[in-house]
Amino acid sequence: MRQRPPLTPIISALPSTVPFVGPEAQERDRGRAFRARIGANESSFGPSPRVIARMAGIAGDMWMYCDPDNHDLKLAVAAHLGIGAENVVVGEGIDGLLSLVARMYVAPGDAVVTSLGAYPTFNFHIAGVGGRLVAVPYENDRESLDGLLAAIAKDKAPLVYLSNPDNPMGSWWEAAELIRFIEALPETTMLVLDEAYSELGPASALPPIDVSRPNVIRMRTFSKAYGLAGIRCGYAVADAQVIRDFEKIRNHYGVSRMAQIAGVEALADQDYLKSVVARVASGRRRIAGIAEANGLRPLPSATNFVTLDCGGDGAFALKLLQALLSR
Repeated sequence: MRQRPPLTPIISALPSTVPFVGPEAQERDRGRAFRARIGANESSFGPSPRVIARMAGIAGDMWMYCDPDNHDLKLAVAAHLGIGAENVVVGEGIDGLLSLVARMYVAPGDAVVTSLGAYPTFNFHIAGVGGRLVAVPYENDRESLDGLLAAIAKDKAPLVYLSNPDNPMGSWWEAAELIRFIEALPETTMLVLDEAYSELGPASALPPIDVSRPNVIRMRTFSKAYGLAGIRCGYAVADAQVIRDFEKIRNHYGVSRMAQIAGVEALADQDYLKSVVARVASGRRRIAGIAEANGLRPLPSATNFVTLDCGGDGAFALKLLQALLSR
C-alpha cells in the first residue's frame, strides 16, 4: 500500500512523544534496575494492610466487569469530604480526568494557562485537543497566582491549571491566597485545582470545598499518600452540572473493579493514612538534612518529595541528574 488513512490535522501535527519516560523504560535502557525508585513520587510505604487484604480477597471476582457508575466509591468519597455524591466523578487517576477536562473546555486554538515547568501530562492533553499553552514562570519557587490571573485576562483563557501543593517544587499556597485567586477568576474560566498531594501538606493549604462554584474543579488521587499508584484511580469534585458534563464523555468502564473496591477501603483506613503522612514528614526532614550537609538548599515541601536547589544553572542540574542516573 502506498497510502494510509489520514490522521486528523491536530494529531498529525503532534510529535511522537510521551509526557513521561517511565522508570521501567529507563531501566530497560540502562540494562539494570534503579537502586531507588523515586522519579514518579510513588509511596514506598505502599497501601494500607487492610487494602491489601481486601484486594487479595476479591481477586477471584475479577471475572466481573466493574460497576460503571462507580457507585460505592462515589459514596465513600462524598462521605469523606462531606459533600453529595452528585458532586463527585471518578476516573483513571487525575491523568484520565485531565484528558476529559481538555475535551470539555478547550477548542482548537484556545489559550490554556498553566505554569512553566508544571505537570507535563496536563500539557500533553491540551496539545491533543489543539489548545495553545500559555506558560507563566514561577516566582520565588512557586506558581505565580497574579501571573496566572494576568495571563488569563490577556488571552481570555477558558481553562487554567494550578496544583497545590505543587509539583515539581513541592511548594504551596495557603487557603486564603487560593480563595483570593478563585474569587478573581472570570466566571468563564474553569480552574483545575490539582490536589494530588493534598493529604501530605498542611491543612491550612486546603480551602473549604465549595461545590456551588461552577468554575472550579478540584482533583485528588489514590496514587500518592494512599500508596495506590498502580490501580490508576482518582476523583474530581465540582458543581453538580459540571459532574453531569463529565458523565457525557467519560469512559464508564475505565476504573476497574479492583480499583473501586481498593479506593473505598483506603478511605476507610484513615489511621494508616495518618501514619504514612507522619513518616513522609520525617523523611522530608531527613532528606533536607542530608542535602544541607552536602551544600545544597532543600526547598520547603508539602509533598512526598524534596526539591533541591543545586546552586547552579540548568546545565549543572542536568549534569548532576545524569551522574545520579549512571550510578
